[in-house]
Amino acid sequence: MAEVPSAPHPELLALRTRIDTVDRELLDLLNRRARLALEVGEVKKREGSVAFRPEREAQVIDGLKAVNPGPLKSDSVAPIWREIMSACRALEAPTRVAYLGPAGTFSELAALGFFGSSITQVLCTSIDEVFRATSAGAADFGVVPVENSTEGVVARSLDLFLTTPLHIVGETSLFVRHNLLRRDNSLDGIQAVVAHPQALAQCHGWLSNHLPNVERRPVSSNAEGARMASHDPSLAAIASDRAGSEYGLHILAPAIQDDPHNRTRFAIVAHPHRQPTPQASGHDCTSLVVSVTNRPGAVHDMLVPLKEHGVSMTRFESRPARSGQWEYYFYIDLQGHPDQPAVATAMAALRKVCAYFKVLGTYPVDVH
Repeated sequence: MAEVPSAPHPELLALRTRIDTVDRELLDLLNRRARLALEVGEVKKREGSVAFRPEREAQVIDGLKAVNPGPLKSDSVAPIWREIMSACRALEAPTRVAYLGPAGTFSELAALGFFGSSITQVLCTSIDEVFRATSAGAADFGVVPVENSTEGVVARSLDLFLTTPLHIVGETSLFVRHNLLRRDNSLDGIQAVVAHPQALAQCHGWLSNHLPNVERRPVSSNAEGARMASHDPSLAAIASDRAGSEYGLHILAPAIQDDPHNRTRFAIVAHPHRQPTPQASGHDCTSLVVSVTNRPGAVHDMLVPLKEHGVSMTRFESRPARSGQWEYYFYIDLQGHPDQPAVATAMAALRKVCAYFKVLGTYPVDVH
């Protein structure tokens, strides 16, 4: 005979009643905020301005974290308010976001983390397609990986910045936890591990120790590998918890990445004719790609203006120019916004010593 559960303690009942009251007050406040957002949307339509301003959202979150008295942790503020702002923004206009699919990729997690879940998802089969969809107007924004803390830059993304008109309007970084997934709950009989090439490289040590004789097969995305593994019992995939749930796979081994602090940085891209450069938020990054003539001291001369004007460089990467003459493009991240006099002066001086100079974007740095 089933045991009859005891009645909740009166004190617990009283606390639940108070929580219910607060929840209703929160709902009322959220609807008041939504009505204000609709009014803002009407003003923006009359002015012809855009619905999404990443610098404004960064300022809102920073301001709330600064006055947060607790016990709610400040790290919880950003994801909560991103969802609130996402839902309110969706009342103004649907936000179409392109990223590497299928469902369950880390790019999807990055997109939902940055924009919130109230978006129209545009799933793409490659990074190239993300750039094409956003350039053509099939999506308002694209989300593309640009750098991993273990494997370095995502070369394809950097190369596409040279050949497309898109600029960076935001960034987000994601803790990347790779899991070995499979239909069968056993390592026996695995013939191939399928995953994105970056994921295979990030899990090289674990795979060499535990599956040394198993083929490593690169595919377009980790989620695509999970989808394939859901249909073929001879395959195992490397992907996120979300992908495992999406495709009904067992987690054979959790967190198999070689670096326990593995993170991937994503750029939020848009067409400059549809989404203007964000205004200064107070904690900004300006990304450039430049090249210099192949002569002694050229790279040194390129960096001198930054030192002279006190502008910090937070990233410096080189990529072959593919001209056949051993020339390189240099990808540089500067701390600050061109609206700041020192940054503007340093960029003007840098432009003068470069054979090629392109601003990839100015945007608020990642808000955790």
